[in-house]
Amino acid sequence: MQFRQQALAKLQSPEELDLPVRFARPQGWLVLSVTVVAMAAASVWAVTGSVTSTVSAPAILTHGQGSYVLQSPVAGQVTAVLAKQGRQVAADSPVLKVRTAKGETVVRSLDAGRVSALAATVGQIIQTGANVAAVEKVARAKDPLYATVYVPAENAASIPDDAAVDLTVQSVPTQEYGVLRGHVKSVDRSAQSPQQIAAFLGDSQLGEQFTKKGRPVAVTVRLDKSSATKSGYKWSSADGPPFKLTSMTLATGSIRLADQRPVDWLLP
Repeated sequence: MQFRQQALAKLQSPEELDLPVRFARPQGWLVLSVTVVAMAAASVWAVTGSVTSTVSAPAILTHGQGSYVLQSPVAGQVTAVLAKQGRQVAADSPVLKVRTAKGETVVRSLDAGRVSALAATVGQIIQTGANVAAVEKVARAKDPLYATVYVPAENAASIPDDAAVDLTVQSVPTQEYGVLRGHVKSVDRSAQSPQQIAAFLGDSQLGEQFTKKGRPVAVTVRLDKSSATKSGYKWSSADGPPFKLTSMTLATGSIRLADQRPVDWLLP
């Protein structure tokens, strides 16, 4: 009987118009206000703000002009190695002596540079066209170093002119001396094959190593100079390592890409 009376009372006043109106609590208005402000701030940031990103890729320090592989023009036995690894040679300098059936032949350098590797030893039998040395094309030992970073091809278009680059040098303890500083000098827009990289660096193994994940784009980096460091280049630490850098040193480059607006991620 009690439930029946309650039902009849509800039918008589279905909208409960006689009850006082309940307004939102102050805490509710505060939460709503904060949400609206946060959404407005996010919308403004999405349009006017920017997001910085980087791409990391393998790199190598060189003098920027590449190398060449010296090959023997004759077959025979090596009787003398006249050049020394790491030393400068002039163009047409003697590198090897090879005894052939017609007499002794001198194998000479093609261009001036630094002998970065010797592949022949005294007593070795070599064939015509055999690789006997790798020579880095540099006129003077004091010529500045550059870094070549082999970036995935899909990131090449996002690299701006003069972009900042941090280089983690393989032979330098990063925790103690930091990273090497530089800026992008140029971007080669065509993808490099293993053969092209090997021809530039004078090392077929590096050509294979730098193309394991596909054909990359070569980015030339100008190293920032500093008279306050032993190496002559700028580091993230005050002094940098207490020794000079040499070419053909491996590194990892981190290149700052062009800034993007968050709203661009939402647009087709």
